[in-house]
Amino acid sequence: MDLNKRTYQEVKQGFYQQKNQFLCNYCEKKFEEGQVYSFSGKLYEASQAITEHILKAHGGNATILREEPSKYNTLTEKQKTLLKAFSSGEKDAQIALELELSASTVRHQKFTFREKAKQAKLYLAQYENTFGAGEETSFFPIPSKARNLDDRFTITEEESAQTLKSYFDFSEGAVLKRWPKKQKKIIILLNRIKEELTPNKIYTEKEITQLLKAIYFDPVTLRRYLFDYGFIGRTPDGKQYWLEES
Repeated sequence: MDLNKRTYQEVKQGFYQQKNQFLCNYCEKKFEEGQVYSFSGKLYEASQAITEHILKAHGGNATILREEPSKYNTLTEKQKTLLKAFSSGEKDAQIALELELSASTVRHQKFTFREKAKQAKLYLAQYENTFGAGEETSFFPIPSKARNLDDRFTITEEESAQTLKSYFDFSEGAVLKRWPKKQKKIIILLNRIKEELTPNKIYTEKEITQLLKAIYFDPVTLRRYLFDYGFIGRTPDGKQYWLEES
């Protein structure tokens, strides 16, 4: 799931809507309005079917969000266990017994979760009143290994399209015409260049240099920037390279 593309409500519910379709955040399965879908012998309209799909195919949105393997998921394993227990609807005393905790500890943890929710609510209100709710149009996928994150990574689709059009010649593949000075534009170009690399593939230094040379006359510069900004990883000896996840 790309958090840059999904609103808070879409993340919370596990799906998003495009025209007359409901699409799953996790597998992009589509459900058309006006159609009827069957799950376990029961019939559902599209708006209900998408929720049933998330439950049957992915274990439910609460479970997915709790276990989300993202750097933005800051839950500890203990907190995940507690949230799972709380979602069962069992009483605090029963949860305490099952997790071998005191009832007071369980009550305190529930109180802590509620306090964090209040903090998050206030922060979102502060953020949107400062930057505007439209800030969620920023779609740029930040590399998992990116360092020194700042406004350079806040890039809209329009900014990206204009930059790519100005700096790339796509008539015969992706050929970079010149190198920009501004860091934000460099990040946009690097994000496009990394699409030429194959996920889960290990490249030798020679292979990645040849691939980048077809894009720009100075492949060493491209390779260095791709690594510095976290788009690619490499072994300590610089002999092997790979595409990092966003």
